Amino acid sequence: MEFDRAGVRALMEITQRPELVFVRGEGSWLQDHNGKRYLDTVQGWAVNALGHSPANVIKAITEQASKLINPSPAFYNEPSIELAKRIVEHSCFDRVFFANSGGEANEGAIKLARKWGQINKNNAFKIISFEHSFHGRTLATMSLSGKPGWDRMFAPQVDGFPKAKLNDLESVRALIDDQTVGIMLEPIQGEAGVIPATVEFMQGLRALADEHKLLLIVDEVQTGMGRTGTLFGYEHSGIRPDIMTLGKGIGGGVPLAALCAREEVSCFQPGDQGGTYNGNPLMTAAGVAVFDELMAPGFMESVNARAKQLSEGLLVISAKWGMNGERGEGLLRALMLDQDDGPEIVAAARDRAPEGMLLNSPRPNLLRFMPALNITADEVDLILAWLDEILVKVRG
Repeated sequence: MEFDRAGVRALMEITQRPELVFVRGEGSWLQDHNGKRYLDTVQGWAVNALGHSPANVIKAITEQASKLINPSPAFYNEPSIELAKRIVEHSCFDRVFFANSGGEANEGAIKLARKWGQINKNNAFKIISFEHSFHGRTLATMSLSGKPGWDRMFAPQVDGFPKAKLNDLESVRALIDDQTVGIMLEPIQGEAGVIPATVEFMQGLRALADEHKLLLIVDEVQTGMGRTGTLFGYEHSGIRPDIMTLGKGIGGGVPLAALCAREEVSCFQPGDQGGTYNGNPLMTAAGVAVFDELMAPGFMESVNARAKQLSEGLLVISAKWGMNGERGEGLLRALMLDQDDGPEIVAAARDRAPEGMLLNSPRPNLLRFMPALNITADEVDLILAWLDEILVKVRG
């Protein structure tokens, strides 16, 4: 199959892409237009929780598509009720609003927190977020994010998001004033390089929020749905957040996200929140299939076994090459390089023959791994063996 350059020019250019077109995927593997296979450690940035084209999700979508795709969010539908019930039963939250992307869910969290502030805190509206955080690409979520330079890209930014330092409780305390309504963070900063919030910090934030009557909001778009070895990332610290957002893995590859809140925080009135496709049965049926697979006996135990295998293997590679170790939780991990050759390693892995490997380097001195949660032990061994081989090629 020939690469269609004319067709590519019809697409708006928003990122640099290699000249290959993926045409098929199964589990941990992708195949391009030339028939070359790739071992995928990125999985759409932690989106494909069960790998590419999982049979149970295909079955759920196919069956649902033949019955009902979208009756509009003005009416109830069965799959959205079933998925909401599952989330509520397995979390500390009481209410769920379904959205189409993590950015949209986070936008909803901002709105919900500000509405709560109008009712309960004399119109308080500020949400403290964190340096180097990533919360989405809408104007408000870019302003909420602490990614360097984002405050200037589409200026003026949305007001009300002062930035603290992750794992520095005093930096948070210093920003609290009478206009503060909440604190929002990722339990693990993914785009920043897989940097976990410590258990002590998460517990300190909960206590600080309680002290000042603030909402604690966790952005679990990347860390939720089994990614860190527990169903939700906040569980590692034993706290109860007030609001949580989900995305990426919740749909197993389809556009689905969720805004979850405790009953006392769920203060939206009719007309405050909505969306044409929100909670449609086609997407939420996929979500039910993903959720039930994650809850199947032995599944999370397998996630943690593969996480241990990957972590230990990355430490061996780090020691061999004089790198700076690895970090993360579950199957969201990072190998900390000793030099800024991450992009070269990514390119060499992709170009490897006869089979390639897809890697991610969100920072030039770091590789991030987000494989399918059902990746096999043999596939983890292959990742580690090929990575070592690629390092020989890149570094000599």
